[in-house]
Amino acid sequence: MAMVYQKGRVFEKGKRIKKWYGQFRVYRTDREGKEVERTRKVVLGLKSELRKYEAEERLEGIVRRENGKVGSAVAARQTDDAVTFDWFVKEKYLPMRRGQWRRATRDKTEFEINKYLIEEFKTVPLRTIGLFELQTLLNNLAEKYSESIVKHAFVNLRSVMKMAQKLKFIADNPGEETKMPATRPVERPTMTPGQINSLIRAIENPHDLCLMCIGLFCATRTSETFGLQWKSYLGDRLMIHSTAYEGELYRGQVKTDASRSAVPIPDDIMPIVETWRRLCPDSSPEALMFPTFGRDERKGQKVPRRAKNFLKWRIYPIADRLKIPRGASHVSSDAANPGHGSSKTRDHEGCAKRLASRQHQDYR
Repeated sequence: MAMVYQKGRVFEKGKRIKKWYGQFRVYRTDREGKEVERTRKVVLGLKSELRKYEAEERLEGIVRRENGKVGSAVAARQTDDAVTFDWFVKEKYLPMRRGQWRRATRDKTEFEINKYLIEEFKTVPLRTIGLFELQTLLNNLAEKYSESIVKHAFVNLRSVMKMAQKLKFIADNPGEETKMPATRPVERPTMTPGQINSLIRAIENPHDLCLMCIGLFCATRTSETFGLQWKSYLGDRLMIHSTAYEGELYRGQVKTDASRSAVPIPDDIMPIVETWRRLCPDSSPEALMFPTFGRDERKGQKVPRRAKNFLKWRIYPIADRLKIPRGASHVSSDAANPGHGSSKTRDHEGCAKRLASRQHQDYR
């Protein structure tokens, strides 16, 4: 048990310039959570400026602070230098948090923590990281990266430090005082109403057209769109039951509880969805709306499409032919939602009407 009431030893040293030195024991927590003892020696001040009792008072304050007791409040014992930021994140933080994340969230979060946080603090002892170091890291990221990346780093950093305090690896949490820095604006390629019109008019495959229209006009998330099953289709609305990520279907898993709310299908998109339902080889309730064939151990099974592969092989060739930037042709919930009433939306609604008319004539 840490001897927070120890007085330590004060002694003078030096030939020409004499100083008061203090020697005392500090108690740290190693990686296994066991208490380890270390001996420390500190300079208390010049003998010519301090009397011995003043040096002893100064040493007493240092002993209390180093061993986790300030005044009458007992704080957590500090960790030793072997407990680095990298070790804590990989051995404690991530194992505890992984069970709370969906696979897509887990992959993205772990990548961002490794790239933007661990690379900076990899070998730094956790107990030495203070508010200055945390805020400086965030400020440096804000000079190079978008608001989205910096905001994720801000949230992840605060979360790591909060758990370190909860697990008694640090006494105080400097992450609580960090501020989200101002970030530079980032220009993202976006699709104009005219480009959307041209793209979806050029899509001839009813499967691809239905998928793109749901993604663009129903404002569903990418994982929700690729995880749709025919039981989700209720004529004038969609009910999200599952999600898909990297070709895997996660039954019953959605991002938030609000994701289970009904998603209205615009009137002019309904005929496009209905056309694909009639043409789809398997429109039974549990069947995927937009399946592809599995490979290797899933050979012969119907599995969700991978969003990147769908764009690469089915959409990008059309976008290239129309000279639409690839970065602007992703299926995204940021695309127009025909319920917002803007002038852009009216253009999209007109586009949807023309599509519906064309589909009705082509597949009647």
